[in-house]
Amino acid sequence: MLAVSVFVSGRGSNLKSILESPKLQELIEVKAVVSDKHFCPAFELAREYSVPIYSVGKKDGFVSFEELEKTLKDLKVGLIVLAGFLKLIPDHFVSSFKNKIINIHPALLPSFGGSGMYGMNVHKTVFESSAQVSGATVHFVDESYDTGKIIAQRCVDISDVKSPEEIAERVLKIEHQILPFVIEKIALGKIFVEQNRVRFET
Repeated sequence: MLAVSVFVSGRGSNLKSILESPKLQELIEVKAVVSDKHFCPAFELAREYSVPIYSVGKKDGFVSFEELEKTLKDLKVGLIVLAGFLKLIPDHFVSSFKNKIINIHPALLPSFGGSGMYGMNVHKTVFESSAQVSGATVHFVDESYDTGKIIAQRCVDISDVKSPEEIAERVLKIEHQILPFVIEKIALGKIFVEQNRVRFET
């Protein structure tokens, strides 16, 4: 089974979609849930599933990224999933897990990405742009915000929405579908990077 660590900052709805996926239960084991907060709502979900939790950062009681790197390697983690994790991952950590860190972004990259573009900030910008479609993107993580190779995207029609909150609700449903799908493909060894593009094997 593929050992996975999930990084979160909020309530953990994407973490829940991973833990509750029938297909993933046969393919992966979530070995650690990590947050940039000490009191993260998603930690309650992790505790329900008896998954060890870690708070990463520079505050008292937090582990450093250097310590976390060692811990995840000791756990033989082969995939790190950023599921609403809001902090930029240090370069040394990204390099240590090259092409083993993925992120889900609540818009269609490369549009509506970058520093500060997270959560409702994204949906407000999409709404104010009058874009007619939005969606979710899963991509590999590199040293910058939202610039890694795109693995998969799904679209949703937002032509009739009246608020950013409506966009958020529709996109979240897509996120809960696409993230477990990509993790499944990675666990099965069916995702490859060739000629600067990501390819799926059916």
